[in-house]
Amino acid sequence: MLRIGLFLATNLAIVAVLSVSMRLLGIEPYLQANGLNYTSLLIFAAGFGMIGSFVSLAMSKFTAKKLMGVRVIETPSSDEERWLMLTVQRQAEQAGIGMPEVGIFETPQMNAFATGMKKNDALVAVSRGLLQGMSRDEAEAVLGHEVAHIANGDMVTMALIQGVVNTFVIFFARIIGNIVDRVIFKNEDGHGIGFFIATIVSEIVLGILASTIVMWFSRRREFVADAGGAELSSKENMIGALERLKAGTQEDLPDQLAAFGINGGKPSGIKALFMSHPPLEDRIEALRSS
Repeated sequence: MLRIGLFLATNLAIVAVLSVSMRLLGIEPYLQANGLNYTSLLIFAAGFGMIGSFVSLAMSKFTAKKLMGVRVIETPSSDEERWLMLTVQRQAEQAGIGMPEVGIFETPQMNAFATGMKKNDALVAVSRGLLQGMSRDEAEAVLGHEVAHIANGDMVTMALIQGVVNTFVIFFARIIGNIVDRVIFKNEDGHGIGFFIATIVSEIVLGILASTIVMWFSRRREFVADAGGAELSSKENMIGALERLKAGTQEDLPDQLAAFGINGGKPSGIKALFMSHPPLEDRIEALRSS
């Protein structure tokens, strides 16, 4: 679960920081002495909701490299690295996108991810465990899966969805904060500490609940990326890669990167709502029946 976790956590942090900063600076055009100006609040929420989402996306490559310790291959120093670069280059040309940066992160578990703000300026990274634990045919399919995510514009689309989600979270959090301030704290003179605290708490809670919408979208896009990986490699290779992941040691990527990885772990119970990937069994079955 590499891609989405990082994106969501960064997004939540940015929205929270923006909210606190606006409060401290007194830049809250939606506040009026007698309550909220809902038109101004909606414009404010949409503006800052989209800003938070796209700042998260703009930071995704840098954050992923630092968080996962990705070593970007500048000049291949081994046959394995040359194969990796040539395979991604070939698939990028097939998919009609610019050559992504290619990197390796040193973990023994099998995983990979792609991230970046633009189709022609992305990053594809694979774990040492994946390179050692999969055949080249299987690894080729995984790389195709990640290149397909980039070519399909999944990261930008996810940022747009997250921006809309942010808008409603910010909007309703302030409505809740206003109700708490007026009804519970009986504050009829402006907006006090009750509004501020209730708004921040509501943003966090609503943000976590709203992330299920983003995760649902991520799960749908995994099937499309699997189909893309099959096209850029072969259906047999893609199925083989997923079966290898199912049988092998699995590692969930950090939450911030979850949605754009190849392996999202196994969901159970209510946790399934917050999973960025469908069960591997479902993905394999979808490929076999296509």
